[in-house]
Amino acid sequence: MIGQNFIWKPSSKFISESNLTKYIKFISQNYAFESSGSYNELWQWSIDNPKLFWDSIWDFSEVKGDKGERILINSNLMPGAKFFPDAELNYAENLLKNSDDKVSIISIREDGKKKLISKNELKTKVMLMAAWLKKKGIKKGDRVAAYMPNCLETVISMLATSALGAVFSSCSTDFGVAGVLDRFKQIQPKILITVDGYIYNGKKITRDKEINQITSSLPSLISLVIVNYINNPIDEEKIETFQFEELFNLEPLKNFTRINFNDPLYIVFSSGTTGVPKCIVHGVGGVLLQHFKEHKLHLNLSEDDTMFFFSTCGWMMWNWLVGALFCNARIILYEGSPFHQGSSKLWEMTEQEKITIFGTSAKYIDTLKKSGYLPAKECNLASLKSLCSTGSPLSPESFEFINKYIKQDMQIASISGGTDILSCFVLNNPFDKVFKGEIQCRGLGMNVDVFDEKGNSLIEQPGELVCTKPFPSMPIKFWNDKDGSKYKKAYFDFYENIWRHGDWVKLTKRGSMVIYGRSDATLNPGGVRIGTAEIYKIVEAFDEILESIVVGQSWDNDVRIVLFVKLKDGVSMSENLIQRIKDSLKLNVSPRHVPSKILSVPDIPRTRSGKISELAVKDIIHGKKIKNKEALSNPETLSFFNNIKELKE
Repeated sequence: MIGQNFIWKPSSKFISESNLTKYIKFISQNYAFESSGSYNELWQWSIDNPKLFWDSIWDFSEVKGDKGERILINSNLMPGAKFFPDAELNYAENLLKNSDDKVSIISIREDGKKKLISKNELKTKVMLMAAWLKKKGIKKGDRVAAYMPNCLETVISMLATSALGAVFSSCSTDFGVAGVLDRFKQIQPKILITVDGYIYNGKKITRDKEINQITSSLPSLISLVIVNYINNPIDEEKIETFQFEELFNLEPLKNFTRINFNDPLYIVFSSGTTGVPKCIVHGVGGVLLQHFKEHKLHLNLSEDDTMFFFSTCGWMMWNWLVGALFCNARIILYEGSPFHQGSSKLWEMTEQEKITIFGTSAKYIDTLKKSGYLPAKECNLASLKSLCSTGSPLSPESFEFINKYIKQDMQIASISGGTDILSCFVLNNPFDKVFKGEIQCRGLGMNVDVFDEKGNSLIEQPGELVCTKPFPSMPIKFWNDKDGSKYKKAYFDFYENIWRHGDWVKLTKRGSMVIYGRSDATLNPGGVRIGTAEIYKIVEAFDEILESIVVGQSWDNDVRIVLFVKLKDGVSMSENLIQRIKDSLKLNVSPRHVPSKILSVPDIPRTRSGKISELAVKDIIHGKKIKNKEALSNPETLSFFNNIKELKE
């Protein structure tokens, strides 16, 4: 049974030397907090006293900036609350403070090529590029977009953009043209930074055709910057084009542009479940403070740590990883397949670079487990002190595998939040035991609860994950959502003035949490949220297909994508058609959107308002009863999805 046996317990020395203990001493001296050494007690204080708590995080983190007098206004409104409404700061200035000559970033490619840079060198590069961006007219609020691998140049570009108070947004290079344009067309960037190609699983993949199509479809662009990654020259004549190396010839920018705490820093993108992806705008101050709190207090990150998280620039964990620079920790960027030439890649890197905090997805752990590779037997992992997992729930069996075959006596930090908040609702702490299948705690300052459909709070019963009080990393807005209606609908329509996240969870009596999966129709294969609308757009462009419906099926401790299609009369499902669908999704959206199963059905259930009912199909293939058949205009179609042989293999 989940949660009966703990697999890690912090030593008294670990607790006493932790950053969380130092923080408690700090607030005891400055905020009259009396502690008995309980994490839950500290959490309760943080949500009961949000002004004091977030004020203490600003001071404890030693933010460079002007705090202002007010800490929180409209505290009873979600949305509507504002933290530090008078504060001014700069994100890059804070991440680049405490500059020294120690290696700050190590950027490693699949083919073994490696770049190292110190904080001093990084700051110099950033201010030189910022000077170039300023010369091009980039200013506060302008958008700079990156279609980039996870490499050093991407971090430099982001920090240079934020140094000017401009807004950064990124897509990874495995996105196809349609996926990129669905995102970047909405935000109208002035500068696009990209590469001539990338490497994955031993193959060089060019991007010249894709870049030409993208630049032709973005009239807002004034300049294109190309990073030479695979030595594939790109002939782009329609727009002013520069090589990345050309950007560092000016006098460096002397000063950072400080902007309001609630001004935009990032635009990240939702999964696109109900249409084109929503453009979620995150503010500079909320991201900075939230990431510091999670890294420093929860993850126990120090300047002696080397932190790695396997991610791409299209996943919010990239933003989260880079935020660790504020703690003066060293970060590792890895670009490529984690399984190229076997399963040892990331673990040999961990040994060589002496990684202390290793981050990945639950799906990666599952795949590693099935590969038969046992890191503890093959590599010296003495440096590791914590393993982070996110994206999808980490199963009890995976907890056991990590403890037995990666490293014993190591904290397993299962964490969960998302793109919506660019941070975590629930994560780890250095005070409490780790139980199999459970996330240790609710985040400090995050009034997380579990509700039933009527809004009643639940303990030891599954329900909806909600947050009942404001927090700084709430999105400041959705782009192109002038009246805020899209924002409100996304999180606050189900429970008034309460954030509903869309996760199906259980809160235990000890304050830990078990996550069962998404409570809505969002797909989550391999721990990366993707939306159904992006799949429909491509699939239903096929002449042979009338309509389609796609759902996630729980399978082998993960989620696999299942696509059902209704074919035109006289058309039958063939291997050729299946392959063409898969190829088109891979090319135009991303490899993550390719279904594991593609099956034909005679008809597709719809609601009375005419919408296809993804949740009804999802429930029935999982053997659940459909509670609200009267909401369907054609409930008889549900029988087509019952006991399908192909979904049992």
